[in-house]
Amino acid sequence: MEWIDLRSDTVTHPTPAMWKAMASAEVGDDVYGEDPTINRLESRSAERLGKEDALFVPSGTMGNLAAILTHCNRGDEMILGDLAHTFLYEAGGASALGGVHPHTIPNQADGTLLLDAIEAAVRGDDPHFPRTRLICLENTHNRCGGTVLTEEYTRAVGNLAHSHGLKLHLDGARIFNAAAALGVDAAALVEPVDSVTYCLSKALCAPVGSVLCGDKSFIEGARRIRKQLGGGMRQAGVLAAAGIVALETIVELLPEDHRRTKELSEALRILPGVVIENDPPQTNMIFLKLTDEAAVDGKALASSLANKKIKIPGHGHSRMRLVLHYWIDDEALESVIQAFNDVLGQAS
Repeated sequence: MEWIDLRSDTVTHPTPAMWKAMASAEVGDDVYGEDPTINRLESRSAERLGKEDALFVPSGTMGNLAAILTHCNRGDEMILGDLAHTFLYEAGGASALGGVHPHTIPNQADGTLLLDAIEAAVRGDDPHFPRTRLICLENTHNRCGGTVLTEEYTRAVGNLAHSHGLKLHLDGARIFNAAAALGVDAAALVEPVDSVTYCLSKALCAPVGSVLCGDKSFIEGARRIRKQLGGGMRQAGVLAAAGIVALETIVELLPEDHRRTKELSEALRILPGVVIENDPPQTNMIFLKLTDEAAVDGKALASSLANKKIKIPGHGHSRMRLVLHYWIDDEALESVIQAFNDVLGQAS
């Protein structure tokens, strides 16, 4: 039995079709704009998300940072949620490398920011304050349980931003999961934003990379920032080839990940001492909490499941995130449900 890994969808590895495409990829020097496979990925990404242009970057963190540094100058301010991935988990790059000040406001349980709170956070024209330049959203929202932002909400934030002369950036690492959950086209979800990143190496199974999309002038600026950040790659078409396959073959399968996530959630929530915080899950994430009634604590649960070749976060906390993806099929799901039942089926 192979390992079943529920720690994240970043653990996915390429599909056979991706390996084949990578092995035969046509390449060139991308810094010169001469890698035809990267050019094709960028063109298809822009078309898929309804934007003028796109830029292949090594990671989502770099994509978000390049967007922020393109929209903002040193000393400017961005408004974002206090649970945003960009704020919590990207090493403070916007402030450390770009001198951009984060102004956080509370994320609601569904991942949104209250419109009134955004409005109140926009700085007036006063030399005491940094200049507000940017609003950042996240869809799906990781810390809020893989929740999705609707097109209507994003449009309302876009209208607010543009009424103040601000830009709106979307961390759309899992934007195709959001689109699948809502049953809409991803381009419709991101139409109100000025820039968006999406990740190829999470649920889409590609080995490396994200894509930043926006208008031509924005991408021209972001390309320069990417070079400054050390992200200009040469014959990286071998990576982009997998991204093209991801767009063509994996996006359409995301609803299956969501179905299995709901099935797992339903099986876990009836176990003694288990609380599903995001019940029912909207996309491919389950946030599980163990109470005092659980048969074991988080550390013992991780150890017991590891003995059954199942990986979950091993930090030992009572609250943990489980993420489903392409490599967890129905057979693997049955094994996971049985293993959790074996370990947690009896109350302490």
